[in-house]
Amino acid sequence: MTFGIVRTITHAIKAGFGPFHNVSAGGTHIHHLVWGILLLLLAGYIGLLESPSSRLVTVVAPILFGVGAALTLDEFALWFFLADVYWERQGRDSVDAVVLFGALLSTGIWGGPFIREVLRLIWRRLPRPS
Repeated sequence: MTFGIVRTITHAIKAGFGPFHNVSAGGTHIHHLVWGILLLLLAGYIGLLESPSSRLVTVVAPILFGVGAALTLDEFALWFFLADVYWERQGRDSVDAVVLFGALLSTGIWGGPFIREVLRLIWRRLPRPS
């Protein structure tokens, strides 16, 4: 969801539509990659400080992590090319990175039980030392 929302907002900013605008500090554009990294750090910090059963760890930290990951991956091309290529052809690599990340997450979530069972069957069939 965050990826779609951010893409929509950035297109609105570029088109000059709505109340949205770029964020700058001292004339320097602050990319949403920065906010994503900060959210990832905050999610990790919460995970380290709180008890594993804490509501912050079980509800808030995963949401912060997901939003931070989306913001960061949406600017994958920026940190890969070390240049602001968001609106250029290389900017498409950010979309590819998000799709790949989503595919890996989906494989882990829905394919995890299948993969575990296959590994368990392979383990059982391995020859045992006498």
